[in-house]
Amino acid sequence: MEKGYIQVYTGNGKGKSTAAFGLAMRAVGAGLKVIIIQFLKGQKYSEHSSFKKLGIEYELYGTKEFIIGEPSEEVKELARNGLKRALKAFEEGYDVVILDEVNVSVYMKVFSVEEVMEVIKSKPDNVELILTGRYAPQEFIEIADLVTEMKEVKHYYQKGIQARRGIEM
Repeated sequence: MEKGYIQVYTGNGKGKSTAAFGLAMRAVGAGLKVIIIQFLKGQKYSEHSSFKKLGIEYELYGTKEFIIGEPSEEVKELARNGLKRALKAFEEGYDVVILDEVNVSVYMKVFSVEEVMEVIKSKPDNVELILTGRYAPQEFIEIADLVTEMKEVKHYYQKGIQARRGIEM
């Protein structure tokens, strides 16, 4: 790829990760080398089966537990390893690097804005970098070339419907 940009998918609406995964699917179809680095996720989700079938590389940098309150040192260490992996992916010639749930990781104080900004600023010119998750810091929004905010208008969760396998998880 001649020129890569920085994209941010944020907001309270559904579809941030899904948009990034759709981009990954399109990129692999075009012959690009893609990696998805998922923060806060340490268990298998349905999309992982699809990634394998489509040849999309992914790595998990989280625990199986849902984070409530202050993140543990284990969570922080795993996440920092994910940031290091992103830097290595740049060196390894990936065309598209997706940092899934990186925005909410900053919000939850798993790592700092500055730590992620180091990764962003290290992005080679020919790499597309996608940052997903609610609560994108203003610094990410300002440095990005494309920002999409998913806005929730209506959601069936409000009626008590739980996440469904293959649709939300």
